[in-house]
Amino acid sequence: MLGIKRLGLLAALVLVGVAPAAAAQAAAQPSTQDTQYLQAVHQVNLFEITAGDLAQQKGHDQGVKDLGAMLKTDHTQLDQTVQQTASQLGVELPNEPSADQQAVIDKLNNASGAEFDRLWVTSELAGHVQAIQATQTEISQGSEQSVVQLAQTALPTLQAHYDELVQLANQLGIPVPQTSASGTPSPGGTGTESPAPGGTGTESPAPGGNTESPVPGGGTTETPAPSES
Repeated sequence: MLGIKRLGLLAALVLVGVAPAAAAQAAAQPSTQDTQYLQAVHQVNLFEITAGDLAQQKGHDQGVKDLGAMLKTDHTQLDQTVQQTASQLGVELPNEPSADQQAVIDKLNNASGAEFDRLWVTSELAGHVQAIQATQTEISQGSEQSVVQLAQTALPTLQAHYDELVQLANQLGIPVPQTSASGTPSPGGTGTESPAPGGTGTESPAPGGNTESPVPGGGTTETPAPSES
């Protein structure tokens, strides 16, 4: 009889220990904003790694080849942090770029020479505008600190990429979307509505008059309208 009581007490202690652990796990679930950002920025990285390879292989201008190599390196490093953070939070990541991003990859595969350079730079500009806006949204609206910190780390890199792309576009005579005085792409009024790069149903975030919604990593092949003075 005493043994049975001891077993009952042990079972009660085990249940007491399990309940707080389960509650803590439930409390640690990331928000939809955080989850979508992790998934989308991972797809951005997958796209950028592939697009970086293509730039090195098919770029006509040496600047395209060099910038493609840099983007591949930086996004590979960023994705290591994304995957680690997602694993810790139990967020399942997609294993390929979005359909729009894949469509751009297909067009890049079919382009060559100066046309490849124009398409690559244009799609990269549009993609980085939206990626920056989505990252700014995560910083301001995210609730999971590890994801917010990831976004804070990614933002300077994305902005540096955009600046390099603008400089290269100017060298190649490719129109660039209008930006703010600081050089950071202006939100265009959709940053808070599109928490995930590559999300569907968003308005065009790129200032300068794109008529299609660009996806990070280049979801549009339209040339951005040049800024007006």
